[in-house]
Amino acid sequence: MVRYGLLRLLIFFGFLLLFWLIGIRDNPVLLIGAAALSSAAASYVLLRGMRDEITANLVERHEARAQAKQEAAASAPAPSSDEAAEDAEVDGVGPAERGDTRDR
Repeated sequence: MVRYGLLRLLIFFGFLLLFWLIGIRDNPVLLIGAAALSSAAASYVLLRGMRDEITANLVERHEARAQAKQEAAASAPAPSSDEAAEDAEVDGVGPAERGDTRDR
């Protein structure tokens, strides 16, 4: 990802230099705006392969994390009765609704 970002910056500064040499140096807003738009279009075309690789790596990592999380949830022990009572209390279920007739 760092390499992709550095290449994007390099393309931007290349267009900035190109437009500065062409003569747009009198208007800095136009110079930066034209360099930004041109570098975005050029990066979209020139760096497509690298962007696709990064996307594939991110998808693989996401799927691996989701699978590990699912496996961990499947192997987790069932909640004890204390945990169930605490969950019921947090959810707003009173003692009578839980079947608990003890006084507090």
